[in-house]
Amino acid sequence: MLKHLGAENEGCFLFPSLQSAKECVEYSTSPRRDNGVDKKPVATDQIKIEAFTAKDHFFAVVFPLDKRSVVGGFWSTPGAGISSRFAEANLNHLDQLTETTVSEDETSRSSFESPAHELLRDRIVQYLERALLNPGFQPRPSTNDIYFYQTGMAAIYKPHSYMLKLYQGMTVLFGMAFMNTITAFEEFGSGYKFFGLGTDDDLHDLESFLQKERKYGRKVQAIWAEFPANPILVTPNITRLRALADEYDVVLAIDDTIGSWANIDITSMTDILVTSLTKSFNGYADVIAGSVVLNPASRKYHELKPLFNEYYVPELYIDDAEAIERNSRDYLPRTMKLNHNASSLVQYLKTCAEDPNSAVRAVHHPSVNPSGEHYRQFMRPATRDFTSGYGCLFSIELKDLPTTIAFYDNLNVHDGPHLGAPFTLAFAYTMCAYKNKLSWAAQYGLKPTQIRISAGLEDTATLLEDFRIAVEAANKIGSTGVP
Repeated sequence: MLKHLGAENEGCFLFPSLQSAKECVEYSTSPRRDNGVDKKPVATDQIKIEAFTAKDHFFAVVFPLDKRSVVGGFWSTPGAGISSRFAEANLNHLDQLTETTVSEDETSRSSFESPAHELLRDRIVQYLERALLNPGFQPRPSTNDIYFYQTGMAAIYKPHSYMLKLYQGMTVLFGMAFMNTITAFEEFGSGYKFFGLGTDDDLHDLESFLQKERKYGRKVQAIWAEFPANPILVTPNITRLRALADEYDVVLAIDDTIGSWANIDITSMTDILVTSLTKSFNGYADVIAGSVVLNPASRKYHELKPLFNEYYVPELYIDDAEAIERNSRDYLPRTMKLNHNASSLVQYLKTCAEDPNSAVRAVHHPSVNPSGEHYRQFMRPATRDFTSGYGCLFSIELKDLPTTIAFYDNLNVHDGPHLGAPFTLAFAYTMCAYKNKLSWAAQYGLKPTQIRISAGLEDTATLLEDFRIAVEAANKIGSTGVP
């Protein structure tokens, strides 16, 4: 594409919609990109949008190559670019590459709205309707209330951007969240307030904050929370969050990715339900996508539905939708196995943590966390084919850095930041995500001695043996103080 433009020495990012391309330009040229050190906004005359067609229509944001780190912030945080399947499909049609006019008319988006998308919506509704906690709660979401995005982060960023157009207010993030979620609220909007522990004390402080904002006539547009929260699985009291959102006329948006539709039924508590389809719903670590479900029984539905209808642009590519549809066919049995493996490992590690001679100091999981009572309140009742659990994610906390390193190095699983995959993954979350902000992370309970684990579908006994060997290696370091 750059060769076609005669701009091989430029940089560019590709987007599936003009909306996302424009947002990229707005982000890159904003004075907020000036960090006072090594980044400055891109001059408006140095960045432009070009439109192309190969197999599909797409948009390129072109900019000076030395501004890549600035523009790249939009590519990496909101997650609104093209997918790898979109790239593959269009790479096979480069002989048809044609430059077109940049136009606001995006009515024809057949590659982003297809029978596969509708089949996926139908399936999601079925899972939302399965084993309800309150069957009489009406109305319930239909396929018209489900919106798809090309990443889980886009499913957070895009609704956030819609609400900014209506409410233009401050955002609250209650409890810890995925690092890019925090970054998105820092970089987009008119400010955010972070209650990073997600505890009852934080609820009290949140109420005081909402009272103060109302007193001074300042709008709080939304409260966002994960259920439970990444990476130490604190579960917020969403009953209380729901009451506060109603009392102060605030949207409540909950990310249920870690709990997952199979295990928990929280739709009725939310105005916006966000899920990263990338994780356990897809389940095979080969597709990135996200979804938003609007709750038609919410008090905010009459405001949110027109907002989504006005600003939503379909950007989940058909090949990705088809892959998720195939992969999610075994969602329930996979989730039950993930639940079982995670719980089995947690119970073993909990036993280790109770031994004062063990290098294991704690395990963090909804089944053992004090906040787990808030999770259990919304677990779906057991059915003939499925028993709800606590999801695949937990964190283990070791005695000190030497024992943490020994555990990590001797744990015979893959390393990586994903979750919900068919294979077990270990991730030094705090060290990787906050290595330059360890003291900041520590005030929210995140420690360098914690390793986040996403349990997979392996044989349970084999996994337990792998973890036993890693714990023994950590214990050996802990008792001798040397490798």
